[in-house]
Amino acid sequence: MKSFLKIFLASFLALIVFCFVMVFFFAGLAGSAMSKSVPIVAEKSVLEIDLSTKFDERPITDFQSVIQVGALEETPSFYDLIRLIEKAKDDKNIEGILLKANGNANGFGNSDEIRNALISFRSSKKFIIAHADVMSQNAYSIANVADKIYVTPKGFFEWTGFSVNYMFLKGTLEKLEIKPQIFYAGKFKSATEPLRAEKMTDENRLQTTVWVNDIYNDFLLKTAEARKTDTATLHQLADAGTIQTPEDATKHQLIDGVKYDDEIKDEIKKRLKIDAGKKINYVSVEQYAATNRDLGGKGDNIAVIHASGNIVDGKGQEDEIGSADYIDLLRKARLDQSIKAIVVRINSGGGSALASENIWREMLLAKKAKPLMVSFGDVAASGGYYIAAPADSIFASKNTITALLEYLVLCRI
Repeated sequence: MKSFLKIFLASFLALIVFCFVMVFFFAGLAGSAMSKSVPIVAEKSVLEIDLSTKFDERPITDFQSVIQVGALEETPSFYDLIRLIEKAKDDKNIEGILLKANGNANGFGNSDEIRNALISFRSSKKFIIAHADVMSQNAYSIANVADKIYVTPKGFFEWTGFSVNYMFLKGTLEKLEIKPQIFYAGKFKSATEPLRAEKMTDENRLQTTVWVNDIYNDFLLKTAEARKTDTATLHQLADAGTIQTPEDATKHQLIDGVKYDDEIKDEIKKRLKIDAGKKINYVSVEQYAATNRDLGGKGDNIAVIHASGNIVDGKGQEDEIGSADYIDLLRKARLDQSIKAIVVRINSGGGSALASENIWREMLLAKKAKPLMVSFGDVAASGGYYIAAPADSIFASKNTITALLEYLVLCRI
């Protein structure tokens, strides 16, 4: 017994010492990172935006960067990204933007807003160059506003049209003798369809066809305008599978040419009018955010509440809309006399009906107290729309995916 206690106490002490060491280790790294000087945006800088980065509604701190490069970088929120692009438009030290278009991690609605911000940036007569090794259609939907679009010669350019794939699990569940208890209202409520059907129902096929075609047609219209062509030609290129290589994309004027990374750098140096041997001062959007911590304006205080993720009862996780958390946020904003209006940014496909009802109630009280506005992100469906219903005004991107039910229409009348 004594031997056991000695081993146990020794192990316990070692664990405590280890925890203290790790705390001081990471604190030292973080302190070193924070003590580093803020990146300098020198003259003739180029803002670098990686479209494969997911710009969430709330900022995300990349602690991995502390270990890798000794710098504590924070990926800006989606809202801050838009404001940073606007800031760069008038920043005399930013000469242009390099879009790294190897994929696009952002949804259709938010991508549309990023694209509009870049169009505004171009009005300053500064350049935008887009480059990728592999350029997807989602990335191209933003990159097509660039002055020049290039793909690596042996890379890939996607031009196949839009499609949606669904996975159905009903047959698998039956083989496993699992019988899910499913409750849903209406023929168009398709969230549970993979568990209760073996293929798409006619109603889901109809609604999916409508929203996919809407987004695809908008993509074709904007591409046609940007590339000085017509939608019929673009549609035919996708249907016929004409675009197989970056050279094909160049031939049909979807991109401006094929270039390697070093050739992109040479072109940017010419635009900056700097010597070929001189290094380009690239500023990542994370670094640019670090130099522009205060993006707020002047005037009355407006509360901005980000509601992103599934709607759940009680206190949710960081990527969820917990009813208790959001009721508290809305109530504080409603009762704070210094706040003159409330804006709620919603990016949610819904979730708990009861949680949505409780948030809806607090939204209704907020509306009675002061102006209440709602902005939709990529998606605002089911409960995501329901909690927005009491607002004075609701705004959405053209490509926001939303769902509107009859009883919700009554809430808006």
